[in-house]
Amino acid sequence: MAKPPAEEIDVDGVPVRLTSPDKVYYPGLGERGTKRAVVEHYRLVAPALLEAVRDRPTYLQRFPDGIEGEEVYQKRVPAHAPDHVATVRVQFPSGRSADALKPEAAPALVWAAQQATITFHPWHCTAPDVEHPDELRIDLDPQPGTGFPEAAAVALDVLRPYLDELGWDAAVKTSGGRGLHVFVSIEPRWTFTEVRRAAIALAREVERRAGGRVTTAWWKEERGRQVFVDYNQNARDRTIASAYSLRRTARATVSAPLTWEELAAGADPDDFTLLTFADRYAALGDLWAGRRARVHSLDALLELADRDEAGGLGDLPYPPNYPKMPGEPKRVQPSRARSDT
Repeated sequence: MAKPPAEEIDVDGVPVRLTSPDKVYYPGLGERGTKRAVVEHYRLVAPALLEAVRDRPTYLQRFPDGIEGEEVYQKRVPAHAPDHVATVRVQFPSGRSADALKPEAAPALVWAAQQATITFHPWHCTAPDVEHPDELRIDLDPQPGTGFPEAAAVALDVLRPYLDELGWDAAVKTSGGRGLHVFVSIEPRWTFTEVRRAAIALAREVERRAGGRVTTAWWKEERGRQVFVDYNQNARDRTIASAYSLRRTARATVSAPLTWEELAAGADPDDFTLLTFADRYAALGDLWAGRRARVHSLDALLELADRDEAGGLGDLPYPPNYPKMPGEPKRVQPSRARSDT
């Protein structure tokens, strides 16, 4: 059967080519889970998505054959991209570099959706200064035996009160899975290493206050049935699914911004999907509007990091793709570690 002809859709006055619009990306949704549906989702939420990703180096999690097919995690924008698709040069921990997508307007987001992008993964810094993050990201990751309710309880009972003590305005969203993400805008004057150090201090303080419900242990064998605070999401080249992004789930869940009141009332991440999100967005708009302008200082957390270090708590392991970092502890699974002689 011949492929249907490509379409051209208007996105804020810019023509964007759409091919194979009836291709099914979410088999569980049938004809409601097509490429056209994904493109229309991103066309609808583009103004809010831009608030989350504008000018940020952004990677594309693509599924050309749908979510049950092969994943392409694309860090580099191809040379054949249209002129309206801007890029920014970023450097990886290895020292190599790439020209990543720098979203500036809705057409670039819709173009990415046309390229089979399901999820946008932005850095926590913005161009032109991609060496100084402007977000602290708190990733509450439930471990086996726990789930979204446990992550929500930690966020409400422990994390939010602590952020209130710091005087911080924080934004919360579902991960699209079992986890929960809390973002805080910060002044862009600290390096990735310093922001990660502040994130470790915050994670340790939440762990101390959580009464055994939270862990900062990097190795899975040490985490138990707790909620892991993934401090390494603040390291260079680490990304979190953006707000308003679809996820690779059978229900086509959306990483949905929430109010704290919704979270306290028992919000369920499975309620926010490709099929339901348009109505929510029409009713509530962008719950994160203006968030990036409300910036905060890391001074209090860096002072806490100093106190922790003086008390014997140093650095924690980096992800495996990083070179050995100064001051980092032994990067080996504890059950496989051998004592130095």
